[in-house]
Formats: sequence, C-alpha cells, structure tokens
Amino acid sequence: MNQLNLFFELTRLKRPIGYMLLFWPCAWGLTIAYDFSLSLKIYFFYLLMFFLGSILMRSAGCIVNDVLDRNFDEKVFRTKNRPIASGKISVKLGLFYASVLCLLAFLILINFNLFTIIIALASMPLAFTYPLMKRFTYWPQLFLGITFNYGLILGWTSINAEINLVPLIFYIGAIFWTLAYDTIYGFQDIKDDEIIGLKSTSIKFKSNPIILLYLCYIIFLSSLILIGLLNEYNKLYFLSLIVIVCHMYFIQLNKFNSKKPDICLKIFQSNNLLGAIILISLLVGKLN
Repeated sequence: MNQLNLFFELTRLKRPIGYMLLFWPCAWGLTIAYDFSLSLKIYFFYLLMFFLGSILMRSAGCIVNDVLDRNFDEKVFRTKNRPIASGKISVKLGLFYASVLCLLAFLILINFNLFTIIIALASMPLAFTYPLMKRFTYWPQLFLGITFNYGLILGWTSINAEINLVPLIFYIGAIFWTLAYDTIYGFQDIKDDEIIGLKSTSIKFKSNPIILLYLCYIIFLSSLILIGLLNEYNKLYFLSLIVIVCHMYFIQLNKFNSKKPDICLKIFQSNNLLGAIILISLLVGKLN
C-alpha cells in the first residue's frame, strides 16, 4: 500500500489539475473540428481517449520532470519531499513507471488516424525536455504552453486530415493562456528558484507581472473571438465569452497577488473551471 501511495504521489494523480489542463485543449480541438450532425458516439469515444491519454502522459511527464529535477527539488521547500528527490523511489524505478505509462498512452494513441499518431509522436521531445528549459531561459512557461496545448492540434487532426488556420489560431492563443497561469503558479517557488539559479517568467516579470498576465489573456480572448468568427458560431457563443472574460478578470487577474502563494495556487487551479467553461462555449456555438 505504501508503494501505491508513493506512485500516486510521484504521478500527482491525487491532484487532477495537471492532467485536466492537458485535457481541455484536446477537448477544444476535437469540438471545433467535429461535425455534430454525425453520431455522437465517435465524439465521446475520442473525448474519453484524450482524457485517458492526458492522465497517462501527465503522469509520465511528472516522473521525468522529477528525475531531471531531483537535485533541485531537494533544495525547494515545496518539492523536497517528492518521492525521487527524497530517495523514497529510485530513479530506475521511476523511469520504469514512466515507460509503462508511455506504453499505455501509445495503446490509446493508435485508436486515432495515422496523421494524428505521427504528429503526436513528433511532440515527444517537447514533452520530455520542458523540465530542462528553466535552467537555460526565463521562458520555460512558454515551452510548457507549446507542449501542454499540443493536444488542441491532435484533437483537430483526429477529425480532419489537414491543419488550417482555425486550430493554429486557437493553439497560439492557448499557449498564452498557459503562459499566464503557469507564471502565476511560479510565484509559489520564486524565492527558492532565485537562490538555486532556476529561471522563470515569474522571476523575469516579478516587479510588474500584471502587464504580462493581461497581455496573455487579451491574446487568448482574441483567439476565441477569431475562431468564433471564422467558424461562424452563433450569437450565444459570443455572449458566452462574457462569462470567460468575467472569470479571467474577477477570479484571476483582480485577485492576483504575487506575494501570497496560497492565492496564486487558487488562481492557478481556477483554470480548470475556465477550461470547462470554454468547452461549453464551443459546444453552444455549434448549436443550430
């Protein structure tokens, strides 16, 4: 039982926010591509596949992250007790777990078309090199955005055999969404990160982060407006954007305080709700 608890701790399975933030872009990409005049069975089947895949890949990513960062994690108060950093799980066992999770994720991936399988496999270097970025650049959150929102493209290609402007615009917008929420998240560790020499947008913009956050959300909102126009979504979709704007402002930007880690964590976690609201908006927009 102890080993099972350590596995759950290692893969963060008890904290669903990580895999949900990976799942929402997949669901968005699938939704904007899907023709709802057809059977809904395929839509819900793919939605389930993306959900399971998100859990598996997020879990594998956490392990790889902890292996690469083990020497840093032991110096950070929030992460020093993680199983690999604390020595409770060996690096070899951790990598074995990650390999099994990746194999299971591949078994899910082969349910999709060949194009989706190929571009999904092409993203693997991104998924497993992200943890290294904070050693070399102040923009690791940007790399996380590129990686975490890649599922939006996969959701699109699971239905369409080609990529056009619509998913690309949405993908770019979603990258800035991640850049914002992970910058907020990074303020929890900013003191420790500065001491051990790690970099982040939280550190780069620590004197005035709110400008970056506003800019990111304006870009993200602009992408939502553009895809609504390009896809000729109904008026309800554009009205629903008001709810999204209110969430961005009242739940996140207005409450943000870089000096209070507990508030930063709550704002970060609120993006799970924002992801769900956006999915509902996309579904409403496609109603005839």
